[in-house]
Amino acid sequence: MITVHYLQHSRAHRILWLLEELGIDYQIRTYRRGADFRGPSELKAVHPLGKSPVIEDDGRIYAESGAIIDYLIDTYGGAGLKPEAGSEAYTRYRYWLHYAEGSAMPVLFLKIVIARMPRQVPWLLRPLARMISKAMVNGFIDPQVVDHLTFWESELSKDGFFTGSTLTGADIAMSFPVEAAMTELPKSFAIPAIRRYLDAIRARPAYKRALERGAYIFASS
Repeated sequence: MITVHYLQHSRAHRILWLLEELGIDYQIRTYRRGADFRGPSELKAVHPLGKSPVIEDDGRIYAESGAIIDYLIDTYGGAGLKPEAGSEAYTRYRYWLHYAEGSAMPVLFLKIVIARMPRQVPWLLRPLARMISKAMVNGFIDPQVVDHLTFWESELSKDGFFTGSTLTGADIAMSFPVEAAMTELPKSFAIPAIRRYLDAIRARPAYKRALERGAYIFASS
């Protein structure tokens, strides 16, 4: 049976969702973040970086969201979740699968880190840290977030999903950065295609089951 090493408030929800879409039985081992928001030492015993998601299947450890998504679809036959190799849809699939972590998440993570910076310094330095943080977010990070959102809106306006008219593993990979970016969205920014995309994925029974199971394991632990 597959074991998902599931860190609280992490990107591991996407893997639960994919497993539910594939109809694969799995078990979850849960980990809580510390005061520094890092994973516990127990997770480092699973993988040296102590990150999540990590899965264990047949005695082997697999890390990195995109690699896990590809592995599960290739191994367990996710019909329709990965376009045929050589097709235009496959070219888009491969791009978005890697873009999710390679381009989208770094700028979103940077915003989180910079926003937390004033709370990490001695209180006498906090006014200065807030000024620096605000200047970096407003002048450097937010314009990049808007660029990404504009890009997503344009692509999703074509077919509804990132690789075409149906859900693929690339959409599962992209769900986390899209949902994360929505919390940072400028109020006046018009994104009807992104909102339709989020409505579509959140309406899927497998997405709902994964969300319920992920929420339940921390509520009950």
